[in-house]
Amino acid sequence: MPLIILGHPNIQQSTANKTIVETLQNKVKDLEVRNIHQLYPNYQINVPEEQAALLRHELIILQYPMYWFNMPAILKLWFDEVFTYQFAYGSKGDKLKDKKLLTSLTIGQVEKNYSDYDANIIDHLHQPVKLSALYSQMQYLTPVVLYGVSPVTAEPHEIKTKAIHHSEKLVQMIEKYNQ
Repeated sequence: MPLIILGHPNIQQSTANKTIVETLQNKVKDLEVRNIHQLYPNYQINVPEEQAALLRHELIILQYPMYWFNMPAILKLWFDEVFTYQFAYGSKGDKLKDKKLLTSLTIGQVEKNYSDYDANIIDHLHQPVKLSALYSQMQYLTPVVLYGVSPVTAEPHEIKTKAIHHSEKLVQMIEKYNQ
């Protein structure tokens, strides 16, 4: 059974992330979604509760929008506080060993705007997540990225269509890796 750590600070106003999560909830059996911004609006993460959620699952999916070439602040804080010494790393820190980490992120800009800088820019920007997973002995899976979902440049129905297509890719990956 997969776990989604939803790191969107305003999911109700999101078209892409909201559609992705709702689609996955409808298509994936026993999916647990932890909306960390809703759970912790004051940014006071319940570390034992979050660690227990991670222990219940073999496939962890991070779902979030990219903000200024990074993850939202609450998701960074979640990493800082939940991936603790002797839980995620250290001599007894093997609790996440062999669990799979899949990142699903949305980006407002079109892909060309990113690839104009560097063909591997997402790989570069995603290094902290990858290294955190590897340091925790997790299996890092290639991120699934959805570009061009800004309401400034795309109509809501276009964004929703893209998000549903993105969700279908995620469902295939969940079926493949959720064993």
